[in-house]
Amino acid sequence: MQTARQAALEILKPNDKEVAHARELHRSSVVIDAYGFGPRCGGDTLKLQAALDGGLSDAEFQDLLGNTRMLGQLTDSAEQAEYKEAWEASGVTCLMRNAGEESQAPQVLIKRLARFVHVTDVLRDFVPKAVHADDIIAAHKAGHHSICLSGNGIPLSQEWRFVTSELAWIEVFHQLGIRMMHVTYNRRNMLGDGCAEASNAGLSDFGRHAIAEMNRVGVIVDVAHSGWQTSLEAARASSKPIVASHTTCAAVHHHIRSKPDAVIQAILDGGGMIGICCIPSFLGGAGDISALLDHIDYMLKKFGAESVGIGTDTGYATPIARRQPPLKNPRIRPVRFEGFWPEGTFADPRWHQPKQALSLDWINWPMFTLGMVQRGHSDAVIRKVLGENFMRVMRANIPG
Repeated sequence: MQTARQAALEILKPNDKEVAHARELHRSSVVIDAYGFGPRCGGDTLKLQAALDGGLSDAEFQDLLGNTRMLGQLTDSAEQAEYKEAWEASGVTCLMRNAGEESQAPQVLIKRLARFVHVTDVLRDFVPKAVHADDIIAAHKAGHHSICLSGNGIPLSQEWRFVTSELAWIEVFHQLGIRMMHVTYNRRNMLGDGCAEASNAGLSDFGRHAIAEMNRVGVIVDVAHSGWQTSLEAARASSKPIVASHTTCAAVHHHIRSKPDAVIQAILDGGGMIGICCIPSFLGGAGDISALLDHIDYMLKKFGAESVGIGTDTGYATPIARRQPPLKNPRIRPVRFEGFWPEGTFADPRWHQPKQALSLDWINWPMFTLGMVQRGHSDAVIRKVLGENFMRVMRANIPG
């Protein structure tokens, strides 16, 4: 943690007054990560290696690995201590946690969702599940953190008989706690084109029905991984505010995961919000905390104080996780469909330097606040960026 903090401080070079101001402002604010992963546990690599060598199928091993990394804090006291320490260091009030894989199959999506429902059940005195904005406020007042669940895909029955039966799983997943879903994830699906599709064909008729059902049930529409035309049409089709929860500004750095001004404006016209992520290659520039602040500055100056938040799209490996030796002879798996990125998407070596990446570490949330203080933004504006803007969108979609 100290290494990550130092990396950010070397870039920001704050004075003592700025640090003190930012510390108190961060502590007193409702801080919402509009999309992220939070702390990740390490597990016992020796046991994982034994399981790998013992002939488990790929599906069985992936289940074991997921349980180890996502649930280790529930069974190991040392893991739990480091997990809690990371939360406290971040000062994050609520994490919109990626609790769904990049899929539309309910039987796939429900595995990760179940893990994080379990986390919020067992650690309910530390990170209870939040299902509407009042839960987040209550956690903040109690000095707790909270997790609100997000899905990386809309669950579909995939029988393709009736529109209503295809979309029935949206309500089921809402009942289980999901409060935000991606329309597409990089690639084209039945709802529209993802950001990695060159065709940029936009939202389908079925996608419009899906958005209407999300509006009805109370699930925030997320177009972070959607193509530009799909994002634009989704913003116009939705009767509730939508988000691009973890993206960047194409005007600052052009990237397939960014959004151009026209798309941003359409999202904002409906009362929505843009979350700026912490992925160096998406941010461009120096690929560090200063690049993150550049995108936030652009949003504030171009679109106003209610336009922007932060969705890190990152996590934090606990010290135990970082000390674990790598698995030997891991299975070679083909690139998953949704991970089929265009060539060169992550290629520039400037965006993979340790110092730059460390300055954007998930536990460095107080550093993001410090950076905004240094750039002269008022406390009221900074509080909006830290969480109030997302809270507004949440209240509009999910009645208390």
